Amino acid sequence: MELGRFITENGTSLSREPGQHVFRQGDQNASLYFVRTGLLKAYYLSADGKENIKSFILPGDHIGSLMANHAGKSCSFSLVCLKQCELVALPFRTLYQSVRTDPDISGAIVDLLLSFAMKKEVREYELLCLSAEDRYRRLIESTPEILKLVTQNEIARYLGVTPVGLSRIKKRVMA
Repeated sequence: MELGRFITENGTSLSREPGQHVFRQGDQNASLYFVRTGLLKAYYLSADGKENIKSFILPGDHIGSLMANHAGKSCSFSLVCLKQCELVALPFRTLYQSVRTDPDISGAIVDLLLSFAMKKEVREYELLCLSAEDRYRRLIESTPEILKLVTQNEIARYLGVTPVGLSRIKKRVMA
């Protein structure tokens, strides 16, 4: 079976408003989410309450806490809607069982996981090896629309800098 059809047939459509959480760090959650419309933010809260943005999730993207889904632990991050969202929630267990019996679904999930792993590899490289200015340049090259969709504070938290630091970076980049 084709993955899109499988998701439609086995998932549940959800509508979420801006500011509404899909799940929070520490929650139990057993679904993967496929984004039809909207914009979401995945973030971590440190012990002192500092927000660190993991990623922005756009239409066509998918997300879920593998720690919660597969390992049975609590979610390691929170997922909140920044814009009105239409999502499909697919129970992880349903997908996992299908992967074991349907070669088409299995192949599609391998592709999905490879895409996810490559995205994470790039993000890790950026955080560990690039300056904040270079991370900003990459962001505006790879996802220029995000600059119009999220606040400057959110961009700063995504880049790992303060809002003042982002302002300085923007001035240098625009010069």
